[in-house]
Amino acid sequence: MDTATHPLLLIVDDDSTAVAPVERFARAHGFDVAGRSGGPAIFEELPRLKPDAALVDLRAPDVDGGQLIGAIRAAHPSCQVILMAAHATSDSAIEAVKLGALDYLDKPFDYERFESVLDTVRYSMARRQRLLAADSELASQFEFNGMVGRSPAMQELFDALRRLAPHVRTALVTGETGTGKELVARALHKLGRRRDRRFATANCSAIPETLVESELFGHVAGAFIGATDSRPGMFESADGGTLFLDEISELPLGAQAKLLRAVEYGETTRVGASDPRRSDVCVIAATSRRLGNDVAAGRFRRELYYRLNVVEFTLPPLRERREDIPYLTAAFVKEFSTRFDKIILGVAPGAERLLHDAPWPGNVRELRNVIERSCMESDAKMLTERDVLAALARQPGAATWMAKDGLGDHATPPPAPLTRDAVDQALQRVGGNRSAAARALGISRRALYRRLDTFHLR
Repeated sequence: MDTATHPLLLIVDDDSTAVAPVERFARAHGFDVAGRSGGPAIFEELPRLKPDAALVDLRAPDVDGGQLIGAIRAAHPSCQVILMAAHATSDSAIEAVKLGALDYLDKPFDYERFESVLDTVRYSMARRQRLLAADSELASQFEFNGMVGRSPAMQELFDALRRLAPHVRTALVTGETGTGKELVARALHKLGRRRDRRFATANCSAIPETLVESELFGHVAGAFIGATDSRPGMFESADGGTLFLDEISELPLGAQAKLLRAVEYGETTRVGASDPRRSDVCVIAATSRRLGNDVAAGRFRRELYYRLNVVEFTLPPLRERREDIPYLTAAFVKEFSTRFDKIILGVAPGAERLLHDAPWPGNVRELRNVIERSCMESDAKMLTERDVLAALARQPGAATWMAKDGLGDHATPPPAPLTRDAVDQALQRVGGNRSAAARALGISRRALYRRLDTFHLR
């Protein structure tokens, strides 16, 4: 951001007595201010004003808030819009950020929160300029709450998480297996108002059908065979916090009805009990299936689907955002080189091409697995094409696409662990030349020396 000029904040509000202190506050925090009372003329002025941020009264006279946001976005795509209104509600706040607003402020203002919003605007402006001047540290710059992504789809997802997290009470996270749905749920919790409370997780596909209701809602002693004590369910345990329900599509229909009441009214009833209990829980559900199809087939309750789908976050598969693979790879190499106490500086060009072209049916989780295995087995400072091929060959279904791409001859998994006799015989065949023995065994000299120590062949 050019330090010679201040960012411009456009304020659209017909209440001049309310606007004056807001203008003074914004100027004191480094913003130039342009105040407008609303009306059709504001649409004509937008191209000339060039605001960096806009504070818009949702109920300004003769101006539709949604249309004004659209006009601002069309004229100045990088402009951050903040909506304000008296008597704000949770529903109107969520609707505002759905329209593309950065945040939603109540009147009269909480100036501490307004200061935080202005700080966010400045941060976003600086961040955009850093992205334009990105260098070799891009991997860390594109990290967001455990996720890495430079692609437009991921940047849009990160922006939506920032805007919506403070307002979300229920959300649906969709995407193929391995795309990182739990990371989205954790980001929503961390960025939301419950960040200091518990984040609980339940994998609906891993809970036996007979125990689902007990796990989620609890049970009383004697409710069923083996229930010797009363026990709270996950809703009670997560009271005040966030409950992440992974693979929600696997939940039995009977449990879905109880879940709907828990989400809708905050009421749960332990198995074997008659009195409901209250719990205040933010519910984030995730699925790798198309719930709309399950609803049509009668496998998922329509009313529960609509209740969970107040806000939906969709993660794209890795094959649709291949530009992110280098940055994900760099982050994983850094993680595993540290974990394994190795000096691994990066990935060789041939290995980069392999990683870019692989189909990745298991998405980011599969890529992470491949990099972990490559780092574990490599003795070099750079992950080579051979390292990556060996790790890729161990993935389910790899043989088919590797053969199709002409990689089959090179994609065989590494040989079984070397025995003492195999190492001894290799040394004898090359007259004790350790470099030649390492090549014959298909390992590095360093790896050979470790095996010589292990087998006491020195």
